[in-house]
Amino acid sequence: MNNQLTEENVKKLREELEYRMTVKRGEIAKEKLIAAAHGDRSENAEYKEACANYRENDNRIQYLLTMISTATVVDDTSLDKSVLGINSKARIKFVEDDDEVTVTLVTTMDLDPENMLISVESDLGKALSGHKVGDIVTVNAPEYTYTVEILEIL
Repeated sequence: MNNQLTEENVKKLREELEYRMTVKRGEIAKEKLIAAAHGDRSENAEYKEACANYRENDNRIQYLLTMISTATVVDDTSLDKSVLGINSKARIKFVEDDDEVTVTLVTTMDLDPENMLISVESDLGKALSGHKVGDIVTVNAPEYTYTVEILEIL
């Protein structure tokens, strides 16, 4: 992992990490104690669920720690606005079928393909990053290759 994240993304990850390590862990520990008091743990569904919640929380904590420790923090405020990068919005044309769309390049944390928020780490995002208006780029998708023209940076 080496995700490109903004300072705001890292801040959100740290806030979630702090919450999960303190508040959430405490809540789950309390659930386990209450469930354990109900008797035989081998047949206690509440206890098993609390244990599953504990493992799930711990897995998320490990994920957050990895994301934070391996992130490349990008200063999205000082980027050259004439070149596509994180938080750039552009009108592009898919050359083969002449379709035009507006996309915004974002970090992996902010992606939302349905709203055309495309990760800079996706195939399309990688192809567009670092390019200017008028550039024609080739996108190497897993199953095929296609061409995109950058019409306008918004």
